[in-house]
Amino acid sequence: MCGIAGFVGEGSQQVLEKMTRAVHYRGPDGEGYFYAPFDAAGSFARAAALGHRRLSIIDVAGGVQPMFNEDKSVVVVFNGEIL
Repeated sequence: MCGIAGFVGEGSQQVLEKMTRAVHYRGPDGEGYFYAPFDAAGSFARAAALGHRRLSIIDVAGGVQPMFNEDKSVVVVFNGEIL
C-alpha cells in the first residue's frame, strides 16, 4: 500500500516533504509532490498540498504520481488503479 499525505491551509513545501517522508516505509519506490499556494505571505503561506510515496506492484515503469488530467486543472494522488 502506498503512502499519502497532504493538507489544505497553512504549510510549506518543506512541511509537505517532511510529512510524506514520514511514511516512506509505505512506498520505498518513489515520491511525488503537488503544492499550490493560495498566496505568497511568508514561509507558511496558505496552500493545497498532496504528497505520495509509491510502492510499485503493478505498472512498475509507469504510475508516477501525482497524476493530472490533460490540461492540469485536476490533480490526484491515490492508492490503486484507475480503469
